[in-house]
Amino acid sequence: MTYVNKPVRKTDAMALVTGKGVYVDDLAPRDCLIVKVLRSPYANAWVEEIHTEKALAVAGVVCVFTYKDVPQNRFTLAGQTYPEFSPYDRLILDPHLRFVGDAVAIVAGETEAAADQALKRIRVKYRVEEPLLDMRRAKDNPVLVHPEEDWEIRVSVGGDNRRNLCSTGCEEWGDVDKVLKECRYTVDRTYHTKANSQAMMETFRTCCYLDHAGRLNVLSSTQIPFHVRRIVGRALGIPASKVRVIKPRIGGGFGAKQTAVSDVYPAFVTWKTGRPSKIVYSRYESQICGSPRHEMEIRVRAGMDEHGIVKALDVYTLSNAGAYGEHGATTVGLTGHKAIPLYRHTEAYRFSYDVVYTNLQGAGAFRGYGATQGIYAVETAVNELAAQIGMDPVKIRELNMPLEGSPLHGYLDSEMADSCALDQCMARAKEMMDWDAKYPRRDMGSGKIRGVGVAMAMQGSSIAGVDVGGADLKLNEEGTYTLTLGCTDMGTGCDTILAQMAADCLDTKMENITVFGVDTDTSPYDSGSYASSTTYATGNAVMRACEALREKILEFGAGMLEADPEEADFDGEYVTCGEKKVSLSEIAFAATCGNNKELRVTRNYSSPISPPPYMVGMAEVEVDTQTGSVKVLDYVGVVDCGTPINPNLARVQTEGGIVQGIGMALFEDVRYSARGAVMENSLMQYKIPSRLDIGKVRVEFRSSYEKTGPFGAKSIGELVIDTPSPAITNAVYNAVGVQFRELPITPEKVAMAILEKEAGEKG
Repeated sequence: MTYVNKPVRKTDAMALVTGKGVYVDDLAPRDCLIVKVLRSPYANAWVEEIHTEKALAVAGVVCVFTYKDVPQNRFTLAGQTYPEFSPYDRLILDPHLRFVGDAVAIVAGETEAAADQALKRIRVKYRVEEPLLDMRRAKDNPVLVHPEEDWEIRVSVGGDNRRNLCSTGCEEWGDVDKVLKECRYTVDRTYHTKANSQAMMETFRTCCYLDHAGRLNVLSSTQIPFHVRRIVGRALGIPASKVRVIKPRIGGGFGAKQTAVSDVYPAFVTWKTGRPSKIVYSRYESQICGSPRHEMEIRVRAGMDEHGIVKALDVYTLSNAGAYGEHGATTVGLTGHKAIPLYRHTEAYRFSYDVVYTNLQGAGAFRGYGATQGIYAVETAVNELAAQIGMDPVKIRELNMPLEGSPLHGYLDSEMADSCALDQCMARAKEMMDWDAKYPRRDMGSGKIRGVGVAMAMQGSSIAGVDVGGADLKLNEEGTYTLTLGCTDMGTGCDTILAQMAADCLDTKMENITVFGVDTDTSPYDSGSYASSTTYATGNAVMRACEALREKILEFGAGMLEADPEEADFDGEYVTCGEKKVSLSEIAFAATCGNNKELRVTRNYSSPISPPPYMVGMAEVEVDTQTGSVKVLDYVGVVDCGTPINPNLARVQTEGGIVQGIGMALFEDVRYSARGAVMENSLMQYKIPSRLDIGKVRVEFRSSYEKTGPFGAKSIGELVIDTPSPAITNAVYNAVGVQFRELPITPEKVAMAILEKEAGEKG
């Protein structure tokens, strides 16, 4: 292979570092109306009266829309394959406001100043009702977040708006209670994670305009162009064929842009006025009305025998959907499906869950998509079992982890671990961390103690039987290729790695592959960039397209040589048959002029399985027992993602995910005021780690070969955020003997817990 498994530079690297105009706001027409949204100050209120006359009188204001002006079609903003698992519970504007920040009115002005002034002049009379802010009280609460009669869900996931349930369910195998009673060691613990914000550099933004045919063109920073087309069409009550979505470069998404947060507002303005418009969310708006990670409370009952074998797992997840149900039914599934299978000797398991509505900001997708919360809870529970039995937590995992050919209990998308190098990942991580010398703790003096911790994780490679990758490939007249994709490069470099694959499949130079980004009018259908699907699903589509085009080129070239295609050969430059040969450029020109055979193919790929990638993470932290501060000195991540298509891009993906995981574990807190307002509404309050906060991050790969993947590859994007929270929690426990079950682990919590521990020891 010339390009695959090589550290090729990203194809768009120079454009990005030299500041070329490649993002939504760079490409938006200059005469766009500026769209702004008036936000609710209340968590649960009804609009009784709304007066817009004074707002419309502001110079430069073109229109003001309220709930009286918009279509009454309920829809979901979740970017999921139809039929969506998320309920249709939204309107563009609704008289019932369900969280602080919910949309009350839309304003469009010639300038931002005019739009801002108009927002201040809208007068609203609200009927304020009691909000439901506690997810533990939500189920069957008399306060209904969605009392409307036209609430709808198209897939049976147990949702019931009359019970404040977005989804509920239970899966069980074996007699969990019986096996737990037989176990020598058991834990029954509850773990709590917060509604973390993705905090991507580019906030939510969308531009819209009508083309010469009167079709709505949507230029969006999105991970889900084809789903945005459907969502906008349904919201506006127009056919999806009237909507075209174009995706430029994305300045970060991490799952936030798997929800069509900003698209419907300028789309409605442009559709009604005929004028181009755009909306650019402020950081404040992105924090208070975005699509953060689901807050979850996860109860884990786990049992282990005297030899350290995990025999039973019982996981119950309570997930806070917030005011709307985007991704609620699907994120919760991963809390069990990606955590329980990590233990191959399990004789019984139960996984149950409730996803509830509350009057808080609606949640959505975030890298890891529920697996992050579930793995944190289960891995921490197993580490607590290890402390009970007095066994090294690395040894526990060596005894229990999936091995190649072993069963994956509770993993719905593959029954066996057909490609698994998790044991090699653990061995290498242990070596890199010098685990035996550092475990469990080292007293450094002056009140500073260092501890090490471990966790393992698995994710998936696309959603089995659902996700679709698409690739269109054509031979151009000078002998180069155009690769048109429907997936979304959001900074991860998927355009680059797919071009690497195509170049090797076609035996050509990478510079001969032009990758064309997403335009729903011309790109092949692709589910989008989420669920760790691009490398695996779209990569397979690219390989299929290359194989099919090679066959067409061979057949065409053989025809030019008047030879039998079965006797000819194509090496990427020439089609040859014996002593005769014809070049690719000659074939390309001949295929352009006076030809009835098009050298172009479109291929799709959807997998019936989702082969999981695996990872081991180890953290070394230093705890200052005087102040409670926790510093991550060293983090080791060893990953099995099959064949890394581009080791450099795989490495930076891993490093970035680890840093996000460190933020979740130690820094990123989300709190609400008594009225339900997000208190961490800027990056001054919402703390994400800087380079100074993360110490060393070291990454290596121990690769299996996934026979169903392109060149043996599996996914990597989401997996890499999953281990830091449990590994750091374990490291803090090993350092100071205090067990934390809520994230983030802040200095205040650590200092108080140490004082309580010392008081207990004295008393």
